[in-house]
Amino acid sequence: MRTARAIPLLLLAAACSDPPPARSVPVAPPPVSAAVATAIESADPPPPPPFEPLKVTLEQGAMGTRILMTAYTSPEVGEDATKVALARAFREIQRLEKLMSTWVADSEISRINDAAGKEAVSVGPETFAVLEKSVWIGKESQGVFDISFDAMRGLWKFDEGVDGSIPKKADIDRARKLIDYRKITLDGASRTVKLERKGMRINLGGIAKGYAVDAAARVLDEAGVKGFFVQAGGDLFVRGKKPDGTPFRVGVRDPRGSGPTDYFAMIQIEDHAFSTAGDYERAFVKDKKRYHHIIDPRTGYPATACRSVTVWAKDAFVADALDDAVFILGPEKGLALIEAHPDAGAVIVDAKNKVHVSKRLEGLVFIQRQPTEGI
Repeated sequence: MRTARAIPLLLLAAACSDPPPARSVPVAPPPVSAAVATAIESADPPPPPPFEPLKVTLEQGAMGTRILMTAYTSPEVGEDATKVALARAFREIQRLEKLMSTWVADSEISRINDAAGKEAVSVGPETFAVLEKSVWIGKESQGVFDISFDAMRGLWKFDEGVDGSIPKKADIDRARKLIDYRKITLDGASRTVKLERKGMRINLGGIAKGYAVDAAARVLDEAGVKGFFVQAGGDLFVRGKKPDGTPFRVGVRDPRGSGPTDYFAMIQIEDHAFSTAGDYERAFVKDKKRYHHIIDPRTGYPATACRSVTVWAKDAFVADALDDAVFILGPEKGLALIEAHPDAGAVIVDAKNKVHVSKRLEGLVFIQRQPTEGI
């Protein structure tokens, strides 16, 4: 109403006198009600976009095998930090390789071998821990796991220079006399190792990869990575679950299948290790008989009781220690060894292609089909 009365007054002034000079009149914004103001002040900010985890993979060679590590990013550990953690984990494996490989001339294991029958050699805590575990599984397995099998180096050729030749029995018997884990003297107080007989040699190829996998996993744990796996050849450790909350599932290779990804069974796994010993790696067939690198120290010839053994355990160190022992012992004694160790299980394919599953893996192993027949 006030606006309507002002219009004629302005028009009258214009008719009677000169127009006043132009001036700007501030225009007030429209009033905001108290309810609207309160709503504006209390409104939550828009939610951030949902986090989408990325899969980050590192693949390199070390310890005579392929190292594969895969991790998933999280809101706390992004892509760059995950890549850095994987690189550090791989360097840890390389560091341990330099300590424990017989292919490294100045490794601690090479120095022990060079001093066989002469003197004790001082080693670091990590090598000593692996040697202690090696002697332990030697006792547990009635001597079928024996790191002093390397006395036979050069007789069986499954790596460089493989030619399908079978060593002479006399040479095997001569070398076999030097295989005896009880002749490895460990002094915990001085942390020294001595091989009691000249000509003895030790090799940690059947156990050190498991130790290295666990060490790499610790690096990733310390970096805050939540879901990952670390694999070194047949040794694997899985931490956590996949980003969608489902457990990781890993395949059990068909020993006579078409290749590394031809699985006859799957195992559901979380915060556990998985180690496989098989007669299909580093092997050859001659005169319709298979020869492979897992040597039975009782005979000096490749073990014949199994085609493959997959061990599930709390850590890769124990899994790696047990799989070769079970492979050599065979299903009956091997399963007894597995059941005697807490938190361990096994899937065994015996020499007749029969599948055996230990009690602790019932419900976690899914047999998809019978393994393939063949030599």
